Amino acid sequence: MRSGRIVVAALAAGVLTLAGCGGDGGTTPAGSGPGGLKAPKIDKLASLGAGEGAVNVVSWAGYVEDGSTDKAVDWVTGFEKETGCQVNNKIAGTSDEMVTLMKTGEYDVVSASGDASLRLIYGGDVAPVNTDLIGNYKDVFDGLKNQKWNSVDGQPYGVPHGRGANLLMYRTDNVTPAPTSWSAVFDPASPYKGKITAYDSPIYIADAALYLMKTKPDLKITNPYALDDTQFQAAVDLLKQQNELIGEYWSDYTKEVQAFKAGNSVLGTTWQVIANLSKADGAPVEAILPSEGATGWSDTWMVAAKAKHPNCAYLWMNHIISPKANAGVAEWFGEAPANKLSCAQTGDKNHCATFHAEDEKYFEQVWYWTTPLAQCVDGRTDVTCKDYAAWTQAWTTIKG
Repeated sequence: MRSGRIVVAALAAGVLTLAGCGGDGGTTPAGSGPGGLKAPKIDKLASLGAGEGAVNVVSWAGYVEDGSTDKAVDWVTGFEKETGCQVNNKIAGTSDEMVTLMKTGEYDVVSASGDASLRLIYGGDVAPVNTDLIGNYKDVFDGLKNQKWNSVDGQPYGVPHGRGANLLMYRTDNVTPAPTSWSAVFDPASPYKGKITAYDSPIYIADAALYLMKTKPDLKITNPYALDDTQFQAAVDLLKQQNELIGEYWSDYTKEVQAFKAGNSVLGTTWQVIANLSKADGAPVEAILPSEGATGWSDTWMVAAKAKHPNCAYLWMNHIISPKANAGVAEWFGEAPANKLSCAQTGDKNHCATFHAEDEKYFEQVWYWTTPLAQCVDGRTDVTCKDYAAWTQAWTTIKG
């Protein structure tokens, strides 16, 4: 198994996919912006015309493969021949880089993760999407459509690409009994001190907030990405306490695989694809979705507000979520595909079962990564929440 998402080995603070949903699942319709925040008025493409001959793309590694990485992995060449749109791809290492690149006006479409999505929408850098012009959109799982991370006031701002959950992985020969809760990584008396690992990113603060939301109801946290001063401080304090248990924070998937194989790490956050790779490499590990649920991610293809090649951009978005292409990306990247017809197209016929692609009950327990904003994303207007800049500053102090 290969994973384009993590071959970059530098996701860290960058790969943050957004959502405002969670315990009630990914089915809550998008409403107005948090705290009354409004997206700039930008017209969406009214009709699809002839391709302009090129499309300039910003993507995560593994999303736009043309056979140069592996001859058997290519969903670009056929698209170029069919449409005449030459794909010029720029790989981004972080969401901050994606936002910066999209602000240059040189790119037409981006595979935006969550912390990038809201900034791009409210910054006027991406346009609402006319899904009537994207034939394959109808086959995208309903749980990914019209959500708070890809829509505003019910208007889609992108095309869902895939999704996954942040899981709890443990070595079965070291960790007994088998954990069922995130308490395993937050217990200050843990017998695994020095061998616990956590995701190296400010967005990991949401994992602590989710745990507190389930275990400290007096904090009244209703969304792990909407934290007022008191709630935020509680999460930060928990993570500072956890820091004493951490052997290392990870952002490079290869290092996490190696750490679990060597036994330097025996317990901590992971992705399903990393668990699969670890098992394939001989590590005795299992990965679970804990009783409190988990954070997770779902990326979105978005078109630039001033795209120079809008028709090719739409043709690309339709292609990349087509059953065959989306299946190819999902397997290579290590995620659940967005197109429900893709499950019949995967080389590994167990892929969708492994990644819970068709299991909405599973994803109802996932709080997709969301950009923290000062305008609380849980809808509160009587308080100010900590924005992503505050999360970034806090993460530095947490790690020491």
